[in-house]
Amino acid sequence: MNQHVHHFPVEAMATVLGVSKSGYYQFLKAQPSLRSQANQYLLEKIKKIHQSSYETYGSPRVHAELLAMGESCSRQRVARLMKAEKIMAKMQKKFKKTTQQSGKPYFIGDDLIQQDFTAYQPNEAWVSDITYVLTQKGWVYCSMILDLFSRRIVGLAIDDRMTASLVLKALKQALTHRKPPAGVVHHSDRGSQYTSKALKMLADDYGVQISMGRVANAYDNAVAESFFHTLKTELVYFCQYKNLEEATMSIFQYVYGFYNQKRRHSTLGYLSPAQFENEFNVNRKIPFLGVH
Repeated sequence: MNQHVHHFPVEAMATVLGVSKSGYYQFLKAQPSLRSQANQYLLEKIKKIHQSSYETYGSPRVHAELLAMGESCSRQRVARLMKAEKIMAKMQKKFKKTTQQSGKPYFIGDDLIQQDFTAYQPNEAWVSDITYVLTQKGWVYCSMILDLFSRRIVGLAIDDRMTASLVLKALKQALTHRKPPAGVVHHSDRGSQYTSKALKMLADDYGVQISMGRVANAYDNAVAESFFHTLKTELVYFCQYKNLEEATMSIFQYVYGFYNQKRRHSTLGYLSPAQFENEFNVNRKIPFLGVH
């Protein structure tokens, strides 16, 4: 009846169909409004985005994802719908740095970063760090290398021993996949793994400049620590890993399947690291700043 109301009288249609006019009007009142239907449609998309983000996205990143999908909506509307449905980013726990400084370093590099974590092209400067991850069989250790330009993880290694070979594995991975020009900066703290002879020799072979922050100053490697904070508060703290293999599979999947490819970063204009680099490679300028 509702589809033909502009062509036939309601009373005539009700008589033909054997229904009452009052019943028809009650039916109309029971139907959700167009706005309600639109909100429900948007809410379904919000739920899918939130789930695919490991339930880590709040309204700003969900809104950015919706815009990328071609949906037209305000951030306030997204926030309101998420709040009504109690959809929120996972609660973050306090992250504590756990690496230790070297007692007898083979080599200590100068601080070439000086807390300036900006880079204007890929493979200009990398930062690295190590963190602990608990499994049912004990601690395992995760070492990563992050490109300061795009915040992309370019090297990742996990082992049940925190030795120099752990950071060597991450660095070799980054060198193999990225093939950086000579002079790329590798910045870290002064942990024994980073002040080892093995790391210095590998860096020299590839023309990598070793840079190190000061002792007991978290701000000197803030971006690396920020990544581990994200990793732990978005993934690790919500998992109970049985062993090294399970932790490795989970973390690699999160980093290479989600963090690098999909996770939207506020510092990158809500692009993912991969999207940010792709935009730069196509246009040869930093996407949201327009810097050549």
